[in-house]
Amino acid sequence: MVFRRSARRMRWLGCYRLGPLWKALLVFVVIAFAGQLLGVIFNKSWMQPERPHSLYALSSDNSQGDSLGSCQPHTHIMFLKTHKTASSTVLNLLYRFGEERGLKFALPVGYQFGYPLPFIAQRVKGYRGPRVAEFDIMGNHMRFNKPEVEKVMPADTFYFSILRDPVALAESSYAYYKNVAPAFRRAKGLGDFADNPYKYYNPRLRNNHYARNLMWFDFGLDHTSNFSLTLVKRGVSAVRRNFKLILISEYFDQSMVLLRHALCWPLDAVVSFSLNARQQMPTGRSGWVGKAAAPAPLALTDKQRLKLREWNALDWHLYQAFNLTFWQDVERFGRSRMKSEVALLRTKREVLTRICLRDDGRPIEASRIRDKAIRPFQSGLVKILGYELQSGLDNATWEACLRMIRPEIQYKDLLDLRQFPRAQQHPAAGGLPVKREPAVLRTEDRGRKRFVEKDWDGTILFRNQSLEQVDSKVRLR
Repeated sequence: MVFRRSARRMRWLGCYRLGPLWKALLVFVVIAFAGQLLGVIFNKSWMQPERPHSLYALSSDNSQGDSLGSCQPHTHIMFLKTHKTASSTVLNLLYRFGEERGLKFALPVGYQFGYPLPFIAQRVKGYRGPRVAEFDIMGNHMRFNKPEVEKVMPADTFYFSILRDPVALAESSYAYYKNVAPAFRRAKGLGDFADNPYKYYNPRLRNNHYARNLMWFDFGLDHTSNFSLTLVKRGVSAVRRNFKLILISEYFDQSMVLLRHALCWPLDAVVSFSLNARQQMPTGRSGWVGKAAAPAPLALTDKQRLKLREWNALDWHLYQAFNLTFWQDVERFGRSRMKSEVALLRTKREVLTRICLRDDGRPIEASRIRDKAIRPFQSGLVKILGYELQSGLDNATWEACLRMIRPEIQYKDLLDLRQFPRAQQHPAAGGLPVKREPAVLRTEDRGRKRFVEKDWDGTILFRNQSLEQVDSKVRLR
């Protein structure tokens, strides 16, 4: 509160009393202040001094929000990274938390754990058998398979995931997987698909899981089953048994507050910038227009939105069940207490935005990001946006800000490099490997009937099978 009052006074003086010269001086002071923030957090007892440091401590008082008492931070964590649910932002904070504390990540050989095949422990790089090597954090894309996950993660692991309204998820999935899912590829637009999904959808074709009940699928459940209340109850019960907390994408900040209390983390650890955001429609210089508008292929009528909920009925009932649970958790936490912590989280994010990011913190097109090593991976109909850092930051501040905006692919490669320094891919711009194209890759030798299919991250999914055994409609790219 004192910080905000002081900031208002300084803005008033700069804007109305002291003129343009002082405005420039104030910008310099804000950037210089970032270096002092690093000095404060170096003394935090929960930080290992030889590890990277956070940027977040605005004040030595109340830096964690409300007191968490004597609980110890959870360091054994499994996050089921569902698709198109703001999960990349969640994974970033897990990466940062683990990196700062020298924790060991369960990483895939490629970029996903054999997805869309069910997870098996052998997909984890460095896995040598149950309990042979201990991992602390797991969070890359997988199709959930609890018995196999338990072979990798310790018994006291905290399991959590995140859900999103299926209509919003369908919009994002269609935009991102338009050229991957046969059902989406055949439709003229999402509205056209919603009007008659059975015209385009064949459950036997590979990658069509992106087109129906995608969250249900990611949780390891049968997304093609006929809807029934009994089936929904069984699915919801299975998710409740396996996961201690389910976040809701539409209430991301409230979710972060519940998460940090469940994990006994400081509030600073869940401050983040939105990652992997998509451009909503083509515009002018910035390419960013907010979430209200949508390009024509994604436009929907109210009737089509209802049809999409019916089409994704398993996802819709799963979302409703855990949306209700979420708000029950908020009530137990306390509405006024939640409001206070959300306000503090947003204040810290605003300050970090001014310190770290150019363009007033607005995401920008990847082509405008000068540092190729932090350009987000592109896929689908719309552009995936990223950030540029402010110029003039000192080295420590620049590193701390960079961790907050580093795209998922590059961050995974960096952690992989540190955990497995002897077995590396070829480096790209910025010293980091580059993700492969987002398509199913095929090689075929008709004379000897040799066939190999790889996922978009290069992971081999099938060997020596005839083309008839796999979706013949997926194009060679």
